[in-house]
Amino acid sequence: MPQTSSHQPGRGPAIWAAAIVIGLFGLALLAGGGYLIALGGSWYYLIAGAALAATAGLLLAGSAHALWLYAALVLGTLVWALFEIGLDWWRLVPRGDVIFLIGLFLLTPWITRRLARGRGAPPASAFRGGGLALTGALALAGVVGIASMLNDPHRLEGELPGPRGGGAVAAGHAPPGDWPAYGRTWAGDKWSPLDQITPGNVARLKEVWRIQTGDTMRPGDPPETTYEVTPLKVGDTVYLCTPHNIVLALDPETGAERWRFDPHIRVSDHLQHLTCRGVSYHDGAWPGAARAPGADCPQRIFLATNDARLFALDARTGRPCASFGDGGQISLWPGMPAYQDGWYQFTSAPLVTRGLVVLGGAIYDNASVYMPSGVIRAFDVVTGRLVWNFDPGNPTETEPIEPGERYSWSSPNSWSTSAADEELGLIYVPMGMGAVDQWGGNRPATTERFASTILALDIATGKPRWAYQTVHHDLWDMDVPAQPALVDLTLPGRGRVPALVQSTKTGDIFVLDRRTGVPLFPAPERPAPQGAAPGDWTAPTQPSSSVSFRPTEPVRERDMWGATMFDQLVCRIAFRRLRYEGPFTPPSVQGSLVFPGNFGVMDWGGMAIDPVRQVAFAHPNYMAFIDKLTPQSVRRDGPEQSADGGRVKGPTGGSDRGGSSEHGLNPNRGAPFAVYLNPFLSPIKLPCQAPPWGYVAGLDLVTGKVVYQHKNGTIRDESPLPLPFKLGVPSLGGPIVTAGDVAFMSSTLDYYLRGYDLTTGRELWRARLPAGAQATPMTYRSDASGRQFVLVVAGGHGSLGTKLGDYVIAYALPRPAQP
Repeated sequence: MPQTSSHQPGRGPAIWAAAIVIGLFGLALLAGGGYLIALGGSWYYLIAGAALAATAGLLLAGSAHALWLYAALVLGTLVWALFEIGLDWWRLVPRGDVIFLIGLFLLTPWITRRLARGRGAPPASAFRGGGLALTGALALAGVVGIASMLNDPHRLEGELPGPRGGGAVAAGHAPPGDWPAYGRTWAGDKWSPLDQITPGNVARLKEVWRIQTGDTMRPGDPPETTYEVTPLKVGDTVYLCTPHNIVLALDPETGAERWRFDPHIRVSDHLQHLTCRGVSYHDGAWPGAARAPGADCPQRIFLATNDARLFALDARTGRPCASFGDGGQISLWPGMPAYQDGWYQFTSAPLVTRGLVVLGGAIYDNASVYMPSGVIRAFDVVTGRLVWNFDPGNPTETEPIEPGERYSWSSPNSWSTSAADEELGLIYVPMGMGAVDQWGGNRPATTERFASTILALDIATGKPRWAYQTVHHDLWDMDVPAQPALVDLTLPGRGRVPALVQSTKTGDIFVLDRRTGVPLFPAPERPAPQGAAPGDWTAPTQPSSSVSFRPTEPVRERDMWGATMFDQLVCRIAFRRLRYEGPFTPPSVQGSLVFPGNFGVMDWGGMAIDPVRQVAFAHPNYMAFIDKLTPQSVRRDGPEQSADGGRVKGPTGGSDRGGSSEHGLNPNRGAPFAVYLNPFLSPIKLPCQAPPWGYVAGLDLVTGKVVYQHKNGTIRDESPLPLPFKLGVPSLGGPIVTAGDVAFMSSTLDYYLRGYDLTTGRELWRARLPAGAQATPMTYRSDASGRQFVLVVAGGHGSLGTKLGDYVIAYALPRPAQP
């Protein structure tokens, strides 16, 4: 029977459409692929572009040879992709998704019945000739795809060891059912001795109560307005703060509000962040605690605010303690070299130890080389009297400065929370940078000594006892971000050793003898890339701890990613245009790839440590950033210091207002270069770097080995459609661990609180949250019911783009059935 005209070989609408689309794709790959080759990159895209363009031409000619050619392209793409990255599903997808889908379309009758196999031959089909070849190539690609979906090359399986006879260190004593300090104790381990919730019953956790604080983002707030608080629980009350520094006291069983205190902070136009990670508690009734006879407020809540004030509140009523400072508060601006509202603030919980409240301060990043001081100050918990001050720019003089004197300009600051060992009489301070971050040509010697260090200070005097630097001449914003964790380790051949465990943005975990600062595991100096910007220099070597979550391989062109081969190609081109010589590549005018980026392998959330098992639960992240210097014309004259606390005039002679953010242009006034800081993203705002971007991991602190590491989190809340693909997403916040061998964490970019088996890292339970929860949860026992609760704050993170809210949510096991 003769064929109908609709099935005759020739050019129909489907052929035209396919040829035009494939041809345009081919031209795009030819252009981009040629540019990539000129930059020293892969030849695949040029070859694929030529094959697509030729396929389009054959389609327009009505030739079935188009199917043969396309089958060859599919097989070539498959071989190339497997050679580059092996059986890794999410890295295979952008290499083959467009190619695979076009191949499927070419096998439809709309195409095959219009293609002639030769003069006098019947039309092509999917089951003979070139169609059969293409069908086979696509089937093989499908088999490889299924195999890669069943394979996880990024998963490390193992089990952490059981108890080793450890316990809480001297700084770590607290009632077992309470969480009375930021890290539960001033040892900073974020470990609770509660064991009611176990791997066997954690799946039965249910929401018990939730409240909304009423404090939400307001007009005039900075973009980085965040809920990052870890609440406290002391006795019969839960305490927490909100981004605007409102303090709430809640009933731990029901969430009912007992009191609230609003300091009515002034939100400056120049404020970089708006957050409150925690408040602190002092009990004058504790043995050894400082308390003046007849003083009010025997139990106090300390709040450090975003407008640089320190409050002491009566823990029972929320009223300011009249005996402290000026009616319950202290301004922390006196002694600063100059005043610029918004450039000096407090985002973290102060340390309370031996009758002192100790705190540093957060300094606005990269606004100017003339910034407030990074001084660490200790105040009497009862009166608010300044007891000592450690100024990194003048480290030998810790006696309180006299009225009218000023601390040093722009010295390294500590914006995180410190730890303390009261038996050793030491405070451990995680130190950040001095201004500015990405150019350091004029930093003084004191900045070089104390920036990006773990600093041990004498509790009584503030004098430095030792300092361990984690990054030399830091040009990458690698602040020591997290509270140090103190744990006693039983090490082979050395017995029980008092240790300090410090997580860092670089991914290195420095395990030090906390008495001396000497590493307990090797941390050799390794050569670092050279060639800093004009006027600057780079350290010849950098520390590299043997205990580490540092990326094991440098970023390569084949690690570039995207939703399709086209945005992956753009990322490959971008990568080839950047300067990159591995970790510690100096910032440059060309633009430098910084990996790990300033988001950090681990940021302020740190790790959680079980001191009995001597293990850690961590959440490493892997995101690259771009640092691009841009020259600027500056005058090199110094600032005009205001002795009366007025505004400072910067090096350009005008009021040094406004300025920078952690992303985008950072002005660096007074330096020869401003800097653009941005995550390494594709044009459609996907990471250029292939997933996974976030994990959970188990670390044996006795051997220093990473025992397990699993992808963590989905893209459900980061994609246009709620797709629960488990790519492994970044997390900002921290975990906690319990004696029940369960870890909890809520800080991923998807909106969940998760429970994990501490031994294996396996996710056991998760609860959907109404907003982002970039915070560290906590756990406590309610005396009213005897139940163990897990408490999480879900308020979102402005600059990360997670949904904002004001929720505080508690979970517990169901009440036992009544007899």
